[in-house]
Amino acid sequence: MDYDLLLNLATDLGYGLLESGAEIYRVEESIQRLLHAYGVKQADPFVIPNCIIVSFATPEGKAMTQVRRMPSHGTDVDLLERYNDLCRRLCREPLPLEEARAQLHAIGETRRLYPLPVTLCAYTGASAAFALFFSGSLRDALCAGVCGLAIGLAVTGMTRLHTSLFFKSMLGAALSAFIALVLTYLGIGQHSERIIIGALMALVPGIMFTNAIRDVMAGDMVAGISKVADALLTGVAVALGTAMALGITRLLWGV
Repeated sequence: MDYDLLLNLATDLGYGLLESGAEIYRVEESIQRLLHAYGVKQADPFVIPNCIIVSFATPEGKAMTQVRRMPSHGTDVDLLERYNDLCRRLCREPLPLEEARAQLHAIGETRRLYPLPVTLCAYTGASAAFALFFSGSLRDALCAGVCGLAIGLAVTGMTRLHTSLFFKSMLGAALSAFIALVLTYLGIGQHSERIIIGALMALVPGIMFTNAIRDVMAGDMVAGISKVADALLTGVAVALGTAMALGITRLLWGV
């Protein structure tokens, strides 16, 4: 058994799961089950949102450890499901390490990436739908769709500049709120507050907060608290961006 290769396989699997948005307990359990499937008796993975530590002892008593830092990431349910399915198959029928690692890398290389127009259509459609959900009119939904388009452009552009989530959320919120107020001032939109709320739903960290609560309930307090703090900071960024837009328009037009 090449335990160096096994260590790389387990770490890569955990990295892929965490990068896809998996819960902390799922990542740790998947790594542990994979190592046990390949004959490792003592395995101690430790995962937090920005770091993976995989450690186990070989039958000869040699300690093997690898640390991998996790950069900022989002959620990809399709990728998460494929990594999880591969882990289950390897636990049932362990493949040769080279073949298992080749299948693992193939998942990452075939990641589904949506083109920019599709992403912008998603932002636009979701914002318009939420405006209608919050009792907005069709004109409000149209304006919210324009605001959602602005959010999509801002987030995409800031992502390419490797900007943090805090500043992406703040810029997106500021742009959408400013456009909503301008459209309402021009008479195109009817209810600025419903337009703003509908557009800002595209920035609400709902999945992040849900995963944080699940981590806390699973006993991963460090990971859960850090994710809760991240979600709250994102909410603060959205509030600051909206407040900036409200302040600017009030100075300009008194609205």
